Amino acid sequence: MKSLPLHQLYKACVLKDLPFKTTRQLEPLAEIVGQNRAQEAVRFALAMPHGGYNVYAVGRNGLGKRTMMLRYLEHHVDTLQQSHDWCYVANFEEPRNPKLLQLPGGMGTQLKQDMEKLMTRLVKTIPQTFDSDSFLERSEQLKNDYGKRQEDELAKVAAQAKRKKVSLTVTTPGGYRLVSMNGDEPHTAESFQALTEEQRDKFEDSINKLEKKLRQALRKMADWEQEYADKQQALNQETLEGISGHQIDELVEKYREQPDVVTYLEAVRKDLVDNLDIFLEDDEEQAAIAWAALDKRMPRRYLINVLVHQKTNEVPVVVEDNPTYHNLFGYVENVTYKGTVFTDFSLIRAGSLHRANGGYLLMDAIKVLEQPFVWDGLKRALRSKSIQINSLERELTLSGTISIEPEAVPLNVKIVLFGDRETWMLLQEYDSEFAELFRVTADFENEMYRTEESQLLYAKFISSLVVEKKLLHCTNKAVARIIEHSARMADHQDRLSLHAADIANLLRESDFWARQAGAKLISEVHVERALESARYRSSRIRDQFYDSIRDGSTLVTTTGTCVGQVNALSVLSTGGFEFGLSNRVTASCYYGDGGVMDIERDVKLGGNIHSKGVMILSSWLASHFAVNDPMHLSASLTFEQNYGEVDGDSASLAELCALISALSGIPVRQDLAITGSVNQFGEVQPIGGVNEKVEGFYATCELKGGLTGSQGVIIPTTNVQNLMLDSEVVQAARAGRFAVYPVARVEEAITLLLGKPAGKADEKGRYPKQSVFGIIQQRLEKMREHERQEHARDDHKDPSIH
Repeated sequence: MKSLPLHQLYKACVLKDLPFKTTRQLEPLAEIVGQNRAQEAVRFALAMPHGGYNVYAVGRNGLGKRTMMLRYLEHHVDTLQQSHDWCYVANFEEPRNPKLLQLPGGMGTQLKQDMEKLMTRLVKTIPQTFDSDSFLERSEQLKNDYGKRQEDELAKVAAQAKRKKVSLTVTTPGGYRLVSMNGDEPHTAESFQALTEEQRDKFEDSINKLEKKLRQALRKMADWEQEYADKQQALNQETLEGISGHQIDELVEKYREQPDVVTYLEAVRKDLVDNLDIFLEDDEEQAAIAWAALDKRMPRRYLINVLVHQKTNEVPVVVEDNPTYHNLFGYVENVTYKGTVFTDFSLIRAGSLHRANGGYLLMDAIKVLEQPFVWDGLKRALRSKSIQINSLERELTLSGTISIEPEAVPLNVKIVLFGDRETWMLLQEYDSEFAELFRVTADFENEMYRTEESQLLYAKFISSLVVEKKLLHCTNKAVARIIEHSARMADHQDRLSLHAADIANLLRESDFWARQAGAKLISEVHVERALESARYRSSRIRDQFYDSIRDGSTLVTTTGTCVGQVNALSVLSTGGFEFGLSNRVTASCYYGDGGVMDIERDVKLGGNIHSKGVMILSSWLASHFAVNDPMHLSASLTFEQNYGEVDGDSASLAELCALISALSGIPVRQDLAITGSVNQFGEVQPIGGVNEKVEGFYATCELKGGLTGSQGVIIPTTNVQNLMLDSEVVQAARAGRFAVYPVARVEEAITLLLGKPAGKADEKGRYPKQSVFGIIQQRLEKMREHERQEHARDDHKDPSIH
């Protein structure tokens, strides 16, 4: 059995494959490397004009999903034919339902400024004009005319009354008295009673007639009063038109291509007349509310609330990092004034959906799902293609305060959600609408194939990270070392990891060490230093385990031989840092029914996959040694010094070798460790963490008194492609002090560990006598013979048989 040659332990990146001296010579990549499938999905989704083609980007954190999306949008999105500003204005007829204006990009702020200019002018000129002599003269003239007509009419009635010896006195407005006269004095009750009945009737008759006349006169006066009010209104309108008419006309002309704006301006013209008081009275309340709402001091009715303002014609791309209900859908602010909560259309605020309207909104799926009511609101908006601004209090019906119901904004947006596969599968499973609204899945790769072309592409990707993060440029040797580390991260000689965040972190840390050393470029020394530093920071728990091996608390043997004892290998993970450890697996045999007792499973420390591995190796044993006759040797298996749960089947090959040793009585080499899982046919199957396992046993050998030259690790042949071993292990292998052996079948592993050929069965199923399997076969046959003799002896003794 030959150990692996050096080139199979570590696939170095050859410098001739990198035809450049430094990354400064490389053109940085505009795209994210190796994500063609995801890129095609995004391209398709963004080009699709129909609704429902929103994107869910699937992949673990750090693959560059957001970066790729933003870069793609930056390079592939055309400018809009026409961007839009969205404004809310007062609805004078129905103040609770503010109106929405859709204007070409940039026109919203223009209209706001124009209205502010107009109102600033009117706030000054209206009080001046309505306080001027000419207006007051005309107003006084109207008042006097009305007063004179009123007096004349009343005088006429008074004269008629006088002739009838009745006095007319007008008291409060609308109040009057008709009193019969006794000469110059009014009649008293006594003097009136003293009159004859005829005189009294005459007086009453006169008063009744006069009352009718007076009522007619008062009706006329009421009509005149209305006429006066109309004339005063007409005068106000005429005066106001004189001040503001030409200015509003100019605005109507300026915005004539926007019918909604023209309609609004005409409504303002009409409303100004009805609300002159706003300009004529010094309203402190308006000023206080404006101050509280951080607005300009001007009549709030005529403010323009620019909800969304597009500065350019570029398609909006919005990243929402905190997708709360209000941040996403907008909200209506309140102002408290003298203990009263006040709100109006000018306090409506936009959400990120408004800002992304006509473009793209990027969000993290888990953050969206964590926020109450957001997911339902988002689906509702996408289905109805409109954004309705509802306060969350009303959604929950917690508050009964007066609020406004703004007109809904038409929505045309593509949503991009970033999330992991678990969240995606949960949404697929539990939300029937999800697949309808997010029809495109951009599935991000974790790895890419490692070829000469892809290595150069990766170098350009490194160059783009260097430029983007403003780091020092890398030499070609540094790039080669990063590519080798990427293959190690991918756990494969012919793959490269696409975990962009890890590569970016490595570059940042290498840049730090390069600058510390005063270097102008990042070289492989600085990359190595960065890797070493990261390893040292994360390895406290590993070193504690190593201490227990050094001081003998953990029992491990790396020299000599021992029956039924094998060095298995496991991988431990402590928050992103993985390391390998030796575990002693032991087996013991005793007379029984041929079963294998798995101590880990029986004490409920073994996981399902571990238990499955033991059952498979039990069936392999039975198929080899108990085809025709029962096995009379039972065995028990355990992981020594294991006080926690164990799972995975990567120790099943080690367990099988320990059993074979126990069954045959042949000792196992302790200078070899073994990893691999086994199937029912004796084929060795690949396992994970092969690099960490090999390095773990190498470190164990170093700790137990150094390398003897015969030590090594047995791994499945199918795992050879995953080897990217630490330079220290490779150096030891080069010096012939450590070896890695590949095995494809159980028999090869047994031959290596037990130092004897495993043995191959002949046509009769017999194994060679000196082979491992032959020795087991002979031992089992002896036990069966012994069993038969015992049965015969028992039968002979029992008289009931005869």
